[in-house]
Order: sequence, then C-alpha cells, then structure tokens
Amino acid sequence: MNKKRIVILVLMFLIVRMLPAIGIKDELSYIRESYDGYTLFSPMASTTTYLINNDGDVVHTWVSNYKPRLSVYLLENLNLLRTNFLGNNSVFVAAGASGRVELLSWNGTVIWDFEYSSNQYCTHHDIEMLPNGNIFMIAWEYKSATEGLAAGRDPLVSNIPIWPDHVIEVEPTGDSGGNIVWEWHVWDHLIQDYDPSKDNFGVVSDHPELIDINFAGGREFNHINSIDYNEELDQILLSVNKFNEIWVIDHSTTTAEAASHTGGNIGKGGDILYRWGNPRTYDTGNVGDQKFFNNHDAQWIESGCPGEGNFLVFNNGMNRPDVDYSSVDEIVPPIDENGNYIYTPGSAYGPDEQVWIYTSENLTDFFSSGISGAQRLPNGNTAICEGNSGTFFEVTPDGLTVWEYVNPYPSPGSNVFKIRRYNLLFNPLITDLSSYWNFISLPFINSVNKTNLIVHNDGTDYSWSNAITEGFVSDFIFGWSRNGQNYNFENTIEPGFGYWFYLSVPCELRAENITITPDDYITDLEQGWNIVGVPHDQPVNKTDILVDDSSWDDAVTAGCINDFVFGWSRTGQSYYFADMLMPGYAYWVYAYQSCTLKRL
Repeated sequence: MNKKRIVILVLMFLIVRMLPAIGIKDELSYIRESYDGYTLFSPMASTTTYLINNDGDVVHTWVSNYKPRLSVYLLENLNLLRTNFLGNNSVFVAAGASGRVELLSWNGTVIWDFEYSSNQYCTHHDIEMLPNGNIFMIAWEYKSATEGLAAGRDPLVSNIPIWPDHVIEVEPTGDSGGNIVWEWHVWDHLIQDYDPSKDNFGVVSDHPELIDINFAGGREFNHINSIDYNEELDQILLSVNKFNEIWVIDHSTTTAEAASHTGGNIGKGGDILYRWGNPRTYDTGNVGDQKFFNNHDAQWIESGCPGEGNFLVFNNGMNRPDVDYSSVDEIVPPIDENGNYIYTPGSAYGPDEQVWIYTSENLTDFFSSGISGAQRLPNGNTAICEGNSGTFFEVTPDGLTVWEYVNPYPSPGSNVFKIRRYNLLFNPLITDLSSYWNFISLPFINSVNKTNLIVHNDGTDYSWSNAITEGFVSDFIFGWSRNGQNYNFENTIEPGFGYWFYLSVPCELRAENITITPDDYITDLEQGWNIVGVPHDQPVNKTDILVDDSSWDDAVTAGCINDFVFGWSRTGQSYYFADMLMPGYAYWVYAYQSCTLKRL
C-alpha cells in the first residue's frame, strides 16, 4: 500500500520508564522487539476511537455520535477519517452497513461529513483517503430480482434482489457533502454461462477479467470488505469476501471507461486486472487450489516496510477443507514494470503459493471467523487484529509474538474491525492563533523551544525564523514568573505554563519532533498570580481539577485557591471568566498558597 506513512509528532516524557524484557500490564504484554508506535482502533460497540501506546496507555480518544461501520484511519494532519453506522437502512440491512463518513479534527470536532444511503445504495465496511484529498468508499447498489434474472442470474442460485458492489470516489465540498468524481460498478463487468438468451452470456473460464454473477448466492454476492490504493500504479485493491479472493482494478480510467472493457493505463477499462485466492470463481482449478477463506483487509505493503509492494491479507480461514483457523498471508504479485499482471490464459493467476504465512503453532488457537486485519510494520514485524476476540498482537517474521493487547472497551474482548499502528513522531497542533494578542499554552507534556515551532499560514508551513521574516509573528514571547510576579521574555515554552504571542495575521501553531504520554499532572502553582495551561489534548472543567488532592470546590472553601479563572478572548481581545480550560489556551489563576493541580 503506497499510503504515505503518518509521521506522528505527539509529546512524551524525555525519559521513558525502563520496560522489563518481558512484562505484563493489565490487558497488555510485550517484549522489547515490538515496533514502538501508537495503535489506533475503534470498537464496533462503542462510539469512541482510541489511540494507545505500546504500554497500553490511552494517549488520545475521539468521541463520535455514531458507532463505526467499520474502519477508522489517522491521517497525516492528525485528522481522523471514520465510517459511521447511520442506522438501519430500510433495504440494506446487513453486517458492515454504514451510510456515513465523517472527518474529525484531533480535538474531536466534526469538520466534514458525507452521507450515501437510500433505498438504492449504501456505503459499507471500508474507505480510503487518496493523496489528492478525495475518498474511496465501498457501497452496495440495489438490483431487483427481475434485473438479476435479466443479467443471467440462475434462479436456483438466488431469485431475490441482489446488491452488487460499487466503488465511488468522493471529492469533499465544504463542511458537508461532496461530488462523486469517479465510480466503478461490479454490474458493468458480469459474465454468466447459465442462459444464452440473457445478458452477459459467455464462457466463464475464458474471461477471468469478468465476474460470474452465479458464483455466490444471496443478496450480497460480492461482499467487498476492504479497499486500498496504490498511487504509483493508480490501481485499487479489493478484498472480496464471498468470492474468497482479492481483485485489482484500474483507477486511471474515466468513469465511462470504468464501465467498459477498454481504456486506462492497462487498456482494460474497469475489468479485473488481477485476482487471486480462489480460481474456481473463474472456472479454473479445484477446491484444493483455493487459498483464501472469508478474507479481510487486503492491502499493498507500504513503502519502507519489508515486502513493500506485496499483498498482505487477513485470511480468516472459515470453512477450510480441514479445520477452521486463521492466517495472515503475503503474496508477491506477478507484475511487470508497466503495471501489467502476468497471466497465462486457461490457468490460474500466480503465484502458486504465498511467500509468507503466519499461523499459531496450534492452528486453531488463532481463529476469527469474521472481521480482522493485519499490517506490515517498518521493522518487519506484522501487527494483527483478531477481530472477533478484540485481541491485538505483533509477530516477528519468524512468528514470535512480541506484543499483545486485549481490547477492554466497552468490555473486555469487544469486537474490533481492524487496527493500524503509527510511528512515534508527528506534528501536533498547539492552537489556532488570531491576529493581535494570543494567550497560549501547550496541549501536551514536554517543553518546546520557539525555534521548533511551525507557523502554518495560507497553506504553507513556516519555521519560526521564516515566520518572523514574513512578518506573521513577533519574535518576543512573554512568560510570567510565578515567583517574581512579573513578565519575562521566553525562548522555551513549558507545559502547564501560559504565554503571550503577538501575530499580524491568523495562523496555526504546531510543534515538531514531539512525543506524547498520558499524565494527569497539570502544574505547580506559587502563591499569587499564575498563568496556567492544561498540558493535555482534551478540555478540562475546573471542577474536574484536583488541588493538592482536594476537589476544586473544597480548595476554594479552604482558602487555597480563588474560584475565578480568567481566560482571554482572541477575537474580542479582552478577558472573560472561564470555567472550562481549553487545550492550547492559557488562563490566570490566583493561589493563596503553593499547591499542585492535577486532573481527576
């Protein structure tokens, strides 16, 4: 998968506590060979998405009004792209039904949403962000039983309405909605050998580029459950559950070409360029040639990871000929330098075997009949989600388990569709700044020198020195000495403290080379006036702050602290009384004695 790696810059302590070579912490076990990073997951029974570190600590959450259906992804800019369960569609009532996609900011604000749900279509399962900002979505479309029969559907296979899959590419517009700028439909690439008087008649084995409408029964005769994109090839990879195989299609086509059999870089329009996992779908081979069983989460291994460019697939293993067990399978696609897949007519697509397979030593110990996924990591390990049990683990190329975690949300072992691991460094947002004076603090635990600040203006990132040269910011940062009760010029911004910034234009302030860990500590106050900020990424009500282990109200009553907290309006350029302390903002607090602030 040629998705750009998300480079995470979130803040952690400069000194990380030493880990034992083998340890256990709550639901977590690990040893040192694990790839250090953050794991993203969204339990299917919850509206909350979690980001955890390798210790199992929750370092960030996003709360939605919707449960996922089913995938979530963290983007390079730290926005969260998330599928939503809109509610039971009157027609498309099935596992994975979604109908809505939303984009959340790091702080959980919905900044864009898109709905695609009616009695004729409905999104489901998975989405994929493209480098140009457009989004692929998988969806069903409704075809009546009459339409199915006219297309060559065998009534003995199914004489009911069917839901062939299609893919739409959505260009987001504004804060809601979007334009469908490209689409591809299974319905345009059918074949059948049942009735020569009906549409799509032909010899199935002569046309592996087409989709046999009679291969699988039921309404969902495709059940595509994952989508991935390769920018270099401009191709799409699909996991097709009911066919027990993966498909590759061409995205370089126009929508008209995608509905045909010609056009695009490969010249085959929207026909299947490559398929693997079950050659019986195109009347080739026998049951012994089937490799995939109820597969999920097909993807190109990312650039920079061992095996890059190969396919990685979670092979659920339901209804294997011998015994049910799951595996993670890596396949080397037979592709030339022009993006053409090598194929000998009359035979099955290569390769003959997987290049790497993970199973548990006792095969049946690792089994998830549905959902689930896997991801190749930069150190060569593979992160795996056993979705039905909510178990995440990481294995080395030799199959040694080096990290394991059981999802405890909303209850231990709750289902998770799949996980994604992101590495440690990224550029966290500090705050959005307005023109004139801004009263700011760090929304994470660690200090930042002003030379490591990034000023984002009008689509461009500027270093601190360049932003000064451009006239966006003043080089002077004013801090407050709690002991001296006076202002000072500062070069380093400390967590828990507040600072004055002056800008000539609205900008976004970020930091670079930052790591993060969860902590309830806020700051130590001295007697007198203190400028404080909450070094966390979530708002905190003052009543949820402990003052020397006493509640806020008790501390006020005891005469330890003044109840009034003063914030600064960036737009009104004036003070106001504040009850909620927001990430990235600073506040005046008066203490009658030295004390420590912590979150509840």
